[in-house]
Amino acid sequence: MPVEFVNGNVRAACPGCNGAVTTYEQETGGGAFGQISRTGLVSYQGKSYGMTFYRLLRCAGCGRGGLATIHEGHAVMPLLSDFYPFSREQASLPAGAPEGMVAEYREAELCAAVHAWRAASALLRSALEKTLIANGYTDGTLQARIDAAARDGVITPARQRRAHEDVRVLGNDVLHDEWREVTGAEYEAAHHYVQRIIEDFYDLRTEVEAMLTKAGRLPTT
Repeated sequence: MPVEFVNGNVRAACPGCNGAVTTYEQETGGGAFGQISRTGLVSYQGKSYGMTFYRLLRCAGCGRGGLATIHEGHAVMPLLSDFYPFSREQASLPAGAPEGMVAEYREAELCAAVHAWRAASALLRSALEKTLIANGYTDGTLQARIDAAARDGVITPARQRRAHEDVRVLGNDVLHDEWREVTGAEYEAAHHYVQRIIEDFYDLRTEVEAMLTKAGRLPTT
């Protein structure tokens, strides 16, 4: 889930609580565990703020510390611009997925935790390609490999389309085209569909291996 700023507190996934979403709170009574303020006009997300606060908070569950950067100004609501520890959302992956593929996917999530959407999207493309190669789809471009997996029935036509539109094309934009901003929404779509494709290959592994062997993607034993 995205980090949320509510009534001076922060809702975020806490590493000290095994990734559970919890509340990082101010000191009871409305004070703060520690705070430094800085005056000066700051423009952030199209609005102007005259004051920036660097505020220490504490997880209500495990007591882990957090550091929030908050902008305040006249006629605008206070806005949280940064928060540490990074809130890293981890999707569930099948137990049998290869270690290198999982590591690539997890690194994409780490990049996303600091809003490095371009880097995260490129890593998701790489994780998709590694998934296909590990299952015998080694010939041609990534586009050809996705299409071959769909022809073999391992992924559905709907998943094939999403793999092209939300993962491959986005990753190609990052790797090969001129710089452009990649949004969090674009990353979320790619993150979701790469997870689904990994599940397609590894959730029901025995059945999938039989399909891949019949299609000549895996050697017979």
